[in-house]
Amino acid sequence: MGKIGFIGLGIMGKPMASNLLKAGKSLVVYDIADAPMKELAEIGAETAISPADVTAKADIIITMLPNSPHVREVVTGKDGILDTVKNGQIVVDMSSIAPLVSRELCALLEAKGAEMLDAPVSGGQEKAEKGTLAIMVGGKEDVYSKVKDVLDLMGKSNYVAGIGAGQTAKLVNQTIVAINIAAVAEGMSLAKKSGVDPEKVFNAIRGGLAGSQCMEDKAPRIFEARYNPGFRINLHIKDLGNVQETSHALHLSMPLVAQVMEMMQNLAAEGHETLDHGALGLFYEKLNNISLKK
Repeated sequence: MGKIGFIGLGIMGKPMASNLLKAGKSLVVYDIADAPMKELAEIGAETAISPADVTAKADIIITMLPNSPHVREVVTGKDGILDTVKNGQIVVDMSSIAPLVSRELCALLEAKGAEMLDAPVSGGQEKAEKGTLAIMVGGKEDVYSKVKDVLDLMGKSNYVAGIGAGQTAKLVNQTIVAINIAAVAEGMSLAKKSGVDPEKVFNAIRGGLAGSQCMEDKAPRIFEARYNPGFRINLHIKDLGNVQETSHALHLSMPLVAQVMEMMQNLAAEGHETLDHGALGLFYEKLNNISLKK
């Protein structure tokens, strides 16, 4: 494969594209904002004027966008990918969107002779910058094998199953992460209200069954009130919205997701939507009139 196209240069997309450039890949980029395109041009990227322009110039097209409507617009809208996509091209959507939308767009691209993978990521801005994202891939396995080396420049990719399966894996990930953070904050609230230092409880239990990567990452943030993202609450609300949309379509009951969604919506309503999702600690502080800060 030759040139790579990258569409969507936000908090995640820009460092991911930067890592491809640092690895020596030929890259053409597009975003609705000029600033990130200029930054990447300074380190060797070619810039494009539209998604269609990117697609005309690249063999592999990567999209990293906020949600389902944005991906659909980039693929099907005016000056979109479908306008110039060719037989044999591969579109890799690394956004976190609804699985049904991935399947819909894949069918449209396949009708033009192109292939599509859904490859959402987990790890937030920090791991995007380090190139250590977890990448969950859905689509045809032989197509994945053609782009695996490219994906692994941005993190560690794992093939799941057919189209939409990567998005399903991401929804499972975001479900478990959200509930886990809430459980950490709730448990530490019990320690605080009982008159025991939550940080000492954390150190006592972190090596046992309650220990997790989520607790390791988020408990220290809660104790330090260090809520710079990370992964923003408004993005996790978006992901839980996709979880609920999918679960409702499947007639699947997910009461814990509904409860944590309410907590996050409460924080967003109070102006905290751009804080790290570890700020669920703030919800419990207010609810119980305590401070978890050490």
